[in-house]
Amino acid sequence: MPATADPHALSTAHAPPRAGRVASSPWVWLAVLLSLPALVPLVATLSALARPDPDTLAHLLQFVLPRVAGNTAWLLMGVGLGTALLGTALAALVALCEFPGRRLFAWLLVLPLAMPGYVLAVVLIDLFDYAGPVATWLRGVGGPAMPEVRSRAGLVLVMTLALYPYVYLVAREAFETQGARAIEAARTLGMGPWRAFLRTSLPMARPWIAGGTLLVLMETLADFGTVSAFNYDTFTTAIYQAWFALFSTDTALQVAAALLVVVVALVALEAFSRRRRSFAGVGHRSAARTELGRRAWLATGACTLVAVAAIGVPLSRLAWNASRHIGEIDARYWGTVGNAVSLAAMAAALTVAAAFAVAMAARERPGGLTAATTRLATLGYGLPGALLAIGLYVPVAQASARLAEAFDLAIALQGGLALLLVAYGIRFMAVAHAPVSGGLLRVRPHLVEASRSLGVTGLRQLRLVQWPLLRGSFATAALLVFVDVMKEMPITLMMRPFGWDTLATRVFELTNEGEWTRAAVPALAIVLAGLVPVILLTRRRGDAA
Repeated sequence: MPATADPHALSTAHAPPRAGRVASSPWVWLAVLLSLPALVPLVATLSALARPDPDTLAHLLQFVLPRVAGNTAWLLMGVGLGTALLGTALAALVALCEFPGRRLFAWLLVLPLAMPGYVLAVVLIDLFDYAGPVATWLRGVGGPAMPEVRSRAGLVLVMTLALYPYVYLVAREAFETQGARAIEAARTLGMGPWRAFLRTSLPMARPWIAGGTLLVLMETLADFGTVSAFNYDTFTTAIYQAWFALFSTDTALQVAAALLVVVVALVALEAFSRRRRSFAGVGHRSAARTELGRRAWLATGACTLVAVAAIGVPLSRLAWNASRHIGEIDARYWGTVGNAVSLAAMAAALTVAAAFAVAMAARERPGGLTAATTRLATLGYGLPGALLAIGLYVPVAQASARLAEAFDLAIALQGGLALLLVAYGIRFMAVAHAPVSGGLLRVRPHLVEASRSLGVTGLRQLRLVQWPLLRGSFATAALLVFVDVMKEMPITLMMRPFGWDTLATRVFELTNEGEWTRAAVPALAIVLAGLVPVILLTRRRGDAA
């Protein structure tokens, strides 16, 4: 794992603030102000529980919640089990075994992070649906009938292939940092490699695997595009349907409130698992990798199969379909690309700036207030996009209506890019905060104090002293947010201004119309954009062969 800062070093670098001056820094006030929007969707959603409408509640309890709760539960169990098994098995092979191509697969198996689940769904349905080339070919040669691809099993397969890297990365880190002592001790007791793994390595890595699996469950719960492609109703699709099909924000809020209960439970479990990861490291030397002998090619074949299914086939199929529709790249398409890029760029700039303010507040005035502010500001990453959209839209729309009535003004606060950017900021603040706060650790307190003694303060200090050390972290944070906004679907779909299409919403519209091959053009652009930060991540970890 990356080295963390010594909290005692940071606490002794500055004199503790005197009582009554905890929030005296302007950074603290700015951080508090920036964290407050995250409360809006939470309060709006919880308030829906306090004022239930009997008719709406009866409809939800009878027709909506049992179905979507059951579907969501089955999906969480299937994807959680699939990613835990697949991610752990691949991590153990790469970290603990030696086989042909191991160094290549170490980074190749991370690349599916760049493939959104809804893009993988586009490829799978295009290839294996009844009218797809595989099923058509099987019927032509008199082969067996293809199983129904738009099923729960097909959805679980797609989401497992898209999300297993969350488990793979943390499990591999756990296996690689365990050291040789425990495994060597097990081998000296007469255990074989397989039994030693089951009795030592796997139990020590279990908290890490559980943490990665819980992150997968949170992503599964928040997914909208993939389940929509499979016509599989979950909480997120129910929120969308209540809003845009039933035209009932009250019903959407009631469903969002039920979803929030599940989210809170998963966030609590994830936080609990993170606290228990500290005992994964044993010893100082990395465990020697096991030579697999004749079975080495089986490991190579298994890794190849996963890499081909998760990234090889989807990329090649997207490229083939995109080449067939290359003539459709017209002014409207470039306008969509411009919308997506400009929206992602604005969101990245604003979110990184807000993350810097929050991180600076925690650095300048460490304590309970700034810790709570940081937690609140970064809470949005655990909230599904559909919940954020309805939770922001309803209270802002109500406030707009009341202001218009009170002052007899024709105002409309509920729409526009501003509210959309606020939603992005809430959702992806945690993504930007991690690299920015890590970069601030490079700015040693003695550098700041020395510059102050020379009269360099304020913005000049930021430009001359801190910026050279922070620009790499800022670039990383901006790139991560940029790509996440490019891929993001539910918030954009539910809150975008009229006529403001992006690549993600274009994929949704085309797949809704059954135009699976035409959706390849915007889908391929999203994947290529997502490959950039994933490749940078693997290079930073030193995974590249």
